[in-house]
Amino acid sequence: MNDIAVPVTDLAADLARIGRALGEAGVGLEGGGAWSGEAHYLVRDGDAALRALRASAIDGAISRPVLIAPLRVDRPGELGRMMAVLVEHAVTVVAQYSDHDNRKVFVIDDVQRAEEARGAMG
Repeated sequence: MNDIAVPVTDLAADLARIGRALGEAGVGLEGGGAWSGEAHYLVRDGDAALRALRASAIDGAISRPVLIAPLRVDRPGELGRMMAVLVEHAVTVVAQYSDHDNRKVFVIDDVQRAEEARGAMG
């Protein structure tokens, strides 16, 4: 799984173009959102998503690895606990959001350290 980040300026119009380009290429979105001039989406194949966007003249998109962890929505403070574990393992988090399956998605810099951190999350 990967996060794709795409610059956006006209949110509705840009998201329509992004959604159309990815949908026509058969790339499904499994979570994400848009904030601070950037759309983030969880996809199974980051390379396929980038190819689809480039083929539709949507430039500036990047794909990054993610760590996906179960989100215990019934536990107040869960995000803080998860982030503390990532900090303890020196994992840089570029962005975070939830997916469509109630899991937390962390866009990260180091897959190996992030996997070690997930093990410590319990």
